[in-house]
Amino acid sequence: MIPLIGLAAGVILGLVLSPTVPLWLEPYLPIAVIAALDAVFGGIRAALDGAFNDKVFVVSVLSNVLVAALIVLLGNQLGVGSQLSTGVVVVLGLRIFSNVAAIRRHLMGA
Repeated sequence: MIPLIGLAAGVILGLVLSPTVPLWLEPYLPIAVIAALDAVFGGIRAALDGAFNDKVFVVSVLSNVLVAALIVLLGNQLGVGSQLSTGVVVVLGLRIFSNVAAIRRHLMGA
């Protein structure tokens, strides 16, 4: 119940305050969101498998976002930022779809 209250409070604060993203952070935000979604779907899959650990989940979210941002930063420094960003999106997208497929199989009993 508490996580849902926190989620609702965050959504309401976001809508009321309408925060803006600093210009220097804009290239990293989409990658960070995809990395966080990968961790969220991995956490849901682990919960359905009975193997969820909250510490592992927090570390997974933080490390996914950090590594993805560092890859994009490195790509920007090398002048190939869009190619590395695409690579990160493809890899994390594959992981997200794999986790969603496992969640679907678990929920459908297949």
